[in-house]
Amino acid sequence: MNRNVLISGASIAGPALAYWLGRHGFQPTVVELAPALRQGGHAVGFRGETHLTVLERMGLLPELRRVQTGGTPMRFVDERGRTRLDLPAEFAGGEIEVLRGDLARVLYEHSAPYTEYVFGDSIVSLTETSSSVRADFRSGISRDFDLVIGADGLHSNVRRLTFGPEEDYVSHLGYYAATWQLRNDLGAGRGSIGYNVPGRLASVGTDHRDPARAGAFFVFAAPELSYDRHDLEQQKRLIDNAFSGLSWEVPRLLDSLHQAPDLYFDSISRADVDTWSTGRVCLVGDAACGATIGGMGTGTAVVAAYVLAGELARAQGDHLAAFARYESRLRKYAEGCQAGGDRTGKFLAPATATGIRLRNTLLSRRLLLNGMLKLGEKVSSTVALPSYPAASAGDWHGLH
Repeated sequence: MNRNVLISGASIAGPALAYWLGRHGFQPTVVELAPALRQGGHAVGFRGETHLTVLERMGLLPELRRVQTGGTPMRFVDERGRTRLDLPAEFAGGEIEVLRGDLARVLYEHSAPYTEYVFGDSIVSLTETSSSVRADFRSGISRDFDLVIGADGLHSNVRRLTFGPEEDYVSHLGYYAATWQLRNDLGAGRGSIGYNVPGRLASVGTDHRDPARAGAFFVFAAPELSYDRHDLEQQKRLIDNAFSGLSWEVPRLLDSLHQAPDLYFDSISRADVDTWSTGRVCLVGDAACGATIGGMGTGTAVVAAYVLAGELARAQGDHLAAFARYESRLRKYAEGCQAGGDRTGKFLAPATATGIRLRNTLLSRRLLLNGMLKLGEKVSSTVALPSYPAASAGDWHGLH
């Protein structure tokens, strides 16, 4: 009946899928390269009826509301600190905004009683037969699974192993983004303060839980760079080179970068896969149709996990039919959400001084801003959610 499912990735899509598979009586195993759940991270938001309906069906809304940030207002300033544009909290955060680490923890805790989690390991090869998929792991063990799901993000390992090299599916959108934590010596208030020069944004915002802590967020335009994604010092040098010589608080922020033990650094890119499944392997979330920032990827991943698990349960063992219905229901929706990511870099760090002034002028008009907010809610709610009968919570122990 294809009940034994391997999921690669324990960020958002993976634990969300494991949760729903458990509800439907499957036996999910989640493998994650990191040694433990990743903490912190930037804020992610949910907006519109579709996102909130899935969270409500998962029973997560009360808990997420307890840990929500309250939204992140954005203020853009000039080199003297004078405000040039104010954006309200709901512009970026939607109706519920939480830290990515908090969301991952909540999803993990709700799925863990019925899921086998394997941290500090990864898949090195997949071999499909007529009845199963043999997964060989970096740790040296091999196991057979009925199905394998790549929920491992824009740089998906499962997609690379099964569909082909990353360059065939991931397109660079002309920008890079970085985040790191620092002491709040700059006195940043609630929300974030950002400073632009053409093609670059340097910003900082207070941690909503600990006013003594802050987070830096930098974006810069650049052609596709060649670097080691696991070399922290090399990535810091790339950021330093892109922002050296700028005024405002940039020198102090760069000083904090050199002391930061952790750093998120990645290109702003998008993933496009012609068909989200092949044989017994399927992709979900950013691995299938993602954007680094601004493509509502978190909300789309949660919705996709709900639909994929529901279609697998409804298919009663016919995984090919389930994968086809899952993609048919969600592709147009996911691509519509993903399209917002194409504009993120250009919005955050316009390429010219004229572009910066134009953005600030247009978004200072409340009517236009309200229209953009309504459009975001509309795009995120353009798919009809099926109802999938699931086992009740009291039945789960008997299903595993």
